[in-house]
Amino acid sequence: MASLTPEQVRHIAKLARLTLTNAEVEKFATELTSILAYVDRLTQVNTEGVEPLKIATGVTNNWREDVVQQHQASPDALLGCSPLPIIDHQIQTPSAHG
Repeated sequence: MASLTPEQVRHIAKLARLTLTNAEVEKFATELTSILAYVDRLTQVNTEGVEPLKIATGVTNNWREDVVQQHQASPDALLGCSPLPIIDHQIQTPSAHG
């Protein structure tokens, strides 16, 4: 595989909205070329007969049943938590009385 050119690195940086110095362009040309070479090696691995892996950790979703519960707090108790003034059983926000 050929090495990435400085122009290609600058183009990638532009797409990512990054500003790179000349030293960074040289550094990333080497690093990105190495990464792409590794990915190219991975494409050559024989995966015939290998089942696709759905999840690496083995963790599964534990779903719970949705159960309707009666609320614990009254509307007055909830309104009482507001640091804003309560007018006509509603919280008055700064933008509401502008």
